[in-house]
Amino acid sequence: MVRCLTPCNSICLTYFSDGCINLFPCKVSGAICIQPCSPSFHGETRFVCEDRKWQMLTDACASLDVQSLFQVSCSFTSHFFFPPSRGFLNVNSFQALKDINCQADFSCIIPDILSSPAIPGNIADIVELLKKISLLLSENVNRGKMQSYSRIANHILNSSIISNWAFVKDRNASSVLLDSVNLFAGKLLLSNGSESIQEHFISTKGYSIHKNTSRKSFDFSMGFNNTGSITGRVVIPEEELLKLPKTSKAISIAFPTLGAIIEANQLDPVFVNGMVLSVSLPEELRHILLTFEKMNKLENIKAQCVGWHSTERRWDNRACKMKSDNTSSVVCICKHHRRTFKSFSILMSPTTLRNAVLDYITRVGLGLSIFSLVLCLIIETVVWHHVTKTEITYMRHFCLVNIATSLLIADVLFILAAIVHNTALNYQLCVAATFFLHFFYLALFFWMFTLGLLILYGLLLIFFKITRSVFIATAFSIGYGCPLVISILTVAITEPKKGYLRSGVCWLNWYETKALLAFVVPALSIIVVNVVVVVVVVVKTGRSSVGEGCKSQDLSNMIRISKNVALLTPLLGLTWGFGLATIIDSHSLAFHVTFALLNAFQVNSSRLGIVCIILIN
Repeated sequence: MVRCLTPCNSICLTYFSDGCINLFPCKVSGAICIQPCSPSFHGETRFVCEDRKWQMLTDACASLDVQSLFQVSCSFTSHFFFPPSRGFLNVNSFQALKDINCQADFSCIIPDILSSPAIPGNIADIVELLKKISLLLSENVNRGKMQSYSRIANHILNSSIISNWAFVKDRNASSVLLDSVNLFAGKLLLSNGSESIQEHFISTKGYSIHKNTSRKSFDFSMGFNNTGSITGRVVIPEEELLKLPKTSKAISIAFPTLGAIIEANQLDPVFVNGMVLSVSLPEELRHILLTFEKMNKLENIKAQCVGWHSTERRWDNRACKMKSDNTSSVVCICKHHRRTFKSFSILMSPTTLRNAVLDYITRVGLGLSIFSLVLCLIIETVVWHHVTKTEITYMRHFCLVNIATSLLIADVLFILAAIVHNTALNYQLCVAATFFLHFFYLALFFWMFTLGLLILYGLLLIFFKITRSVFIATAFSIGYGCPLVISILTVAITEPKKGYLRSGVCWLNWYETKALLAFVVPALSIIVVNVVVVVVVVVKTGRSSVGEGCKSQDLSNMIRISKNVALLTPLLGLTWGFGLATIIDSHSLAFHVTFALLNAFQVNSSRLGIVCIILIN
């Protein structure tokens, strides 16, 4: 049978198997349909209604029963027989494993696991199995145990099944796997001072170290897929080794596919551009050097050194800083901490493009913008009393001054936000900078919206008069009131969950909380409204000469329309509409350069347009 639930659980419908796809129509966006597995599997599959189609959300169907796997493979006696309990392994089961010959290296369970398909439900069970082994059977981890453990982990780290991780029910399963492997490998016993255990998708190496050891390195070269391999290196500097009071051990584990698995499992679009390297070091050692070969070697892609925060289960750029970066590899200096940072990698953010042309356009455009805005406000101040003699000219210049002021403050805050980020001052300053940057950029759009409404008022409501006091109150409510409400609600909703800021930059988060929508949605909505305003202006201007029949009048009319469109396009912020292209394809350098050029044009042509309006009036 099938249970179908709306987001509010107010509707419950029942159908036979396969109803989610074939029988039950998808109408309510966000509705969940739970479908049982086929008879040879146990568990369930969940579908979510998106765009009037059922899309698979999670797949917990499994053919592997870890509980019975111990009973059959290890020949449990009736004393250790427990009813199958899928997905949960109790302490008694593992105690039984310890009491029989299988416990030496877990080899009795490997054939069944390796012969099982690496489907999402089986992946979840194997992750749970590895977690329990790490917690309960990590005493005296010799080479045999580590080899068996690695073979089990390797089965679900295979590059060919990465896409299956997207449907594992537990979104933290990849993080649990990483923590489990780190815990188990950290207990590895070293024979003759070193150990090396290699599987295709997981490699473990260990060395004995002491303060008289010269700098120690772990070198890895592993295949990522059928087409090639990548390398990684962990180096313990000599100055760190001098801190050791006694002979200790250092363990390092390399995962060429785990970064992509974390991305798939946690639905995180941040792309890991190298292997994941984990280390287990004595507490005295805090800093290590890591070299990562890049998978994607495009020159315009910015690399970012990060550590996996095991408590918050996310990549954190505070764990590392970059030492060098070239087309093929990155060298990072990272701080090791047993409770938080034990695993490291490099990210390639799809929204962070590094290009000399783009940097140049941004800097020059920002400088010209600030200069033009200051000049504009100075001229407005000088000629204010001469150009605001009528109500309509007062209202128009009132809007223009507030547009210029909002954009000037936003530009200055943009620079301050970059300084706060680059000097790594503190989190609170970054939050404050992002809040005010969000507020003043919204204020810019809402004042352009107010100007658009004023233009419509002048064109369509000729006989309806509005007083100056009413206009000022309404304009301030729209221009600053709406942005203030949106900005406060955004930070209040997302900041308690640490989802306000985007990783690596002082700006609104996108991937975890979609806080950026609090800017994108109002901005694009206002652009659409202002496009309608421009269309109305063009239509009204075109009608003014209908019936005159003179070619010279037609030419004059076309020139007048062109001037209006050329002036209103930057003043009403229509060039920001091209920012939609950078949202749709954030990898495209061409879209980013075009957007930067158009908005540099918008800022400066707007200021020129304001000056022209002032002089004309």
